[in-house]
Amino acid sequence: MSTKGSHNDLRLRIGAYRQKCDSYYFGLDEAPTAPGGLGARLARLLEQWGSQIAELGRVGGTVYLPFDFSDQCTAWLRVSSEDGEDAEVQAGWSPIEGWGIAPSDYLATAARVQDFDPIPGARIQCSLGDLTARIDANRSTLAATGA
Repeated sequence: MSTKGSHNDLRLRIGAYRQKCDSYYFGLDEAPTAPGGLGARLARLLEQWGSQIAELGRVGGTVYLPFDFSDQCTAWLRVSSEDGEDAEVQAGWSPIEGWGIAPSDYLATAARVQDFDPIPGARIQCSLGDLTARIDANRSTLAATGA
């Protein structure tokens, strides 16, 4: 992984669905909330994901977690939980442009995702606990890179 960000260097796997994503916008993130290297910036994204998932565990509802930033659109995970325990995770697109979002502080934009277009076949059901464990494991791995 480049420390400056690149293209097609990240991978999302959700069930049988696979998507290559870019770390490019993480390297460009100059927000005050953007930590040091690329690994730390990706870990910051997953830290925000974890916070949103924790909130679902308390009150249920739906949250949007960005995973791919492109010039003319963004890709998101829509995570919904009615009971604060089980979740449906669906990948999809929004025409919200990636260049207008700081990956290190995306929460204000997540609240504006109203035009989510699901990707067929990119959906799973899981517990919020399992989802949290996966996010935490990936965050720890990224943070440990020191990059």
